[in-house]
Amino acid sequence: MVASLMSGSLGDGDVVSTASENHTTITLALIGLFCLVLLTGVILICLVGRYFRNHKTAGLSGPKPRKRTDFDGDSGILHISAFDSPGRWLAIKSSNQQAVQTLFGLHNATPCSWTEGVARANSHKLFISPPINGWILVMGTHLPETSEDVDATFRFLLHLSRELGEVQYFSVNRILGHHAWARLDHGRVVRGYAWAGETLWNQGPKTWAERKLGLKCYDYFAGESRNYLGPAEQARSNAEKIMLLSAIWSIDPTSIDSSVLTSVAGIAGDFFPARLH
Repeated sequence: MVASLMSGSLGDGDVVSTASENHTTITLALIGLFCLVLLTGVILICLVGRYFRNHKTAGLSGPKPRKRTDFDGDSGILHISAFDSPGRWLAIKSSNQQAVQTLFGLHNATPCSWTEGVARANSHKLFISPPINGWILVMGTHLPETSEDVDATFRFLLHLSRELGEVQYFSVNRILGHHAWARLDHGRVVRGYAWAGETLWNQGPKTWAERKLGLKCYDYFAGESRNYLGPAEQARSNAEKIMLLSAIWSIDPTSIDSSVLTSVAGIAGDFFPARLH
C-alpha cells in the first residue's frame, strides 16, 4: 500500500513537470513569433521609407543621363547609354546630311564623332547623325516637346515633312510616363499620338507596329491618369516599348551597328526651333 501511494505521488509530479515544460515551450514560441513579426515590420517600414525617399529625390532632381557609350565588340553593336530617358529624336528618311543641316540652320555647326554628338545632344545642342541605312537621326533636348506645346510640335514636324519627305518623331519620359510618336510623309500626318497625363494628340489609324506591340492609345478626354491608375500604368508600358516601335518604323537609336561610325562624321551645333515654325 505504501508502495502504491509512493507510486501515485511520483506520477502526479511527472504530470506537473510535463505541464510546466509545455507551458514554457509555448511561451518561448509565442515570444519568438512576436519578435519575428516585429522584426519583419521594422524591415518593411525601412524599405517603404527608402522607396519614397528615392522616388521623391528622383522627382525633384530628374534623371541624370550618363555621358558615355558602351561598345560590344562581339556583336558589333553600339549601346548609347547617354540616350537614356527622357529622350527626344527624329528619324528622317534621307541620305542627304547636308540638306538636313541646311534646313535646321544650325549655328556654330562642327563635324563630330557619334560619341561626341550624343554627348552634345544632352547639353542643349542638336546632333545630326550620318546616314544609317537610309535614315538620318536628329537628337537633342531643344527639339519641340509635345507635353510643353503640342501645337508647336505639330507645326514643326509638318514643316520638316514638307521639306524632307518622311519624318518620324519620338519622345519618351519614363519617369513621368509621358510619350509621343508621329509619322509624317510629305506634309501629311500618317499617324500621331502623344500622352502626358491625358491624350494631347491622336491622329490617324493605329499602325500595324502599334497593334503588334500592344500599345494602348486613348481617345481625347479619355483615360486621364488623375481619374484612375490604369492609364498611368499603361502609359509606362507604352514608354518602355517606344524603342521597339522606332526599330520597326525606322531605326532604334540605342542599337547602332559599329560599321556606320567610321564612314561619315555627324554634325552638332546650336539650334533655335522657333525659326522653323
